[in-house]
Amino acid sequence: MAREINTVGVVGLGTMGAGIAEVLARHGISVVGVDRDDAALDHGRGTIEHSTQRAADRGKLADDERTALLGRIDYTTDLTSLAEVDLVIEAVVEQLDVKIEVFQQLDKIVRDDAILASNTSALSVTEIASATKLPSRVVGLHFFNPAPVQDFVEVVRTVVSAPDVVEDAVALAQRLGKSPVTVGDKAGFIANALLFAYLNHAASMYEAQYATREDIDAAMRLGCGYPMGPLALLDLIGLDTAYEILETMYLQDRKRVHAPSPILKQMVTAGLLGRKSGRGFYTYAEPYSSQVVPDATTPSSDAAPQLRREIGLVGVVGTGTMASGIVQVFAKAGYDVVYVGRTTEKVDGVRATIAKSMDKAISRGRATEDQKTEILGRLTGSTEREALADVDIVVEAIAEDLDVKLELFRDLDRICKPGAILATTTSSLPVIACASATDRPQDVIGMHFFNPAPVMKLVEVVSTVATADDVTETVNALCANVGKHAVSCGDRAGFIVNALLFPYLNDAVKMLEAHYATADDIDVAMKLGCRLPMGPFELLDVVGNDVSLAIEQTLFREFREPAWAPAPLLEHLVTAGYLGRKTGRGFRDYARR
Repeated sequence: MAREINTVGVVGLGTMGAGIAEVLARHGISVVGVDRDDAALDHGRGTIEHSTQRAADRGKLADDERTALLGRIDYTTDLTSLAEVDLVIEAVVEQLDVKIEVFQQLDKIVRDDAILASNTSALSVTEIASATKLPSRVVGLHFFNPAPVQDFVEVVRTVVSAPDVVEDAVALAQRLGKSPVTVGDKAGFIANALLFAYLNHAASMYEAQYATREDIDAAMRLGCGYPMGPLALLDLIGLDTAYEILETMYLQDRKRVHAPSPILKQMVTAGLLGRKSGRGFYTYAEPYSSQVVPDATTPSSDAAPQLRREIGLVGVVGTGTMASGIVQVFAKAGYDVVYVGRTTEKVDGVRATIAKSMDKAISRGRATEDQKTEILGRLTGSTEREALADVDIVVEAIAEDLDVKLELFRDLDRICKPGAILATTTSSLPVIACASATDRPQDVIGMHFFNPAPVMKLVEVVSTVATADDVTETVNALCANVGKHAVSCGDRAGFIVNALLFPYLNDAVKMLEAHYATADDIDVAMKLGCRLPMGPFELLDVVGNDVSLAIEQTLFREFREPAWAPAPLLEHLVTAGYLGRKTGRGFRDYARR
């Protein structure tokens, strides 16, 4: 670093500021923590002591290291104590006027060569800098919560930030063991610009009573591998903070997807701020607790769904990867399965696929030869749909083509016995269209398994306006019987998971298209900053850009949300045949690796 940064001031010792102070002290830097009064200081000190004690209890911090760490932090209510620090990180409330006032005071106190940094997650660093006498020394240093754990930092440069100031901020982040990415001054930067539109959409989905809070959160955890569901994450962030970030983004870009969902404003006004207040979308044992406790809307364990229709014999139509996985799921759970394919070769391929899957499980000690024999013994393959005449439920897993599905459902209506449930695994097509092709729309439902079906726990159970209540309850109970977690939702494009996931992926493509950040930086931001299992471009290349484009087009046609119009860059890649891993080239070139 060009500057020697040995002492850092942290203004604001809330959850974020306390975490930043701990990180700095952990890496040998002397810290001066400043807050408005003794009570705030005591809270910040307590937060740091509790965090470090927990690390010590877990063996991640030796007792002498903890003592030394705590000894590097001084606490004061006097901003003038920062006169000789090398850098100040502001972490006060996310309100522009408050931050500007802090920076104007700091401007009169610190040395001219000291760096002033804001931990803002969405506000304009340029506006903050412009209120100071030396705007060139002001940058954003956006840590993620909890700062001692999260490895990502966004270094935000303004149009007037001095290059050496930006370089020194990056070097400091690296010294702290973080992975910094330098970005321009745009509301939300990378991570929050992508994250909060998704969170806002989830809040709107809940407000519209499309799905319960539990089902929305379970869908994203189990369907996408996210560490937290969106509503639980909003409670962790703080609904007041989320509202301010969204409002800031909306005022800058005027996109409707950033206009805070009305329920957020209502909850903030009512003081339901999430974990910090003990109540948000969920209810907690006490303020700042992570322990969720039952409340008036918590589902009762006594209300577990029951099999209202007898399910003994299961039918599956299809022989692809998804169909084979579904056959295995039911057979492993003890159900006899009749599956139908177009040719003997394809039918035999399903058995071979399941046998290979079981062999892999046996080699890993997760299954036995006897179990393999039992599972294969429950399978009956056929090339004739008439073999499904006696099944109690048939699950369709054929091509995602509405005309093909309609023809199948008309035929299933003719073949299957009265009272048999007809289910489709479609991920985006209207279930009601399949139902309307039959004379028994009350018996038709969506069962959207996720790939690979034997591994993924989630099933979206999609009821249409015509689906009978006993069918919905039976399918939910059946999912539990085969070891799956069912979430219930209505019949609209994308259901829960794809409706929340693909607008976020589309936003990432538009961010890349605008040259705001590279694909690598965006992926790093979302993996490290938000703890997602894959970055958006990694995921797009795995899913297939053609599949992603088709889903985004379906969502756009149904909801007519301008911000969801597929990014031209994605359309161009698909037109060029750059579909992702399956073609060797997508957002990244796999053929050369």
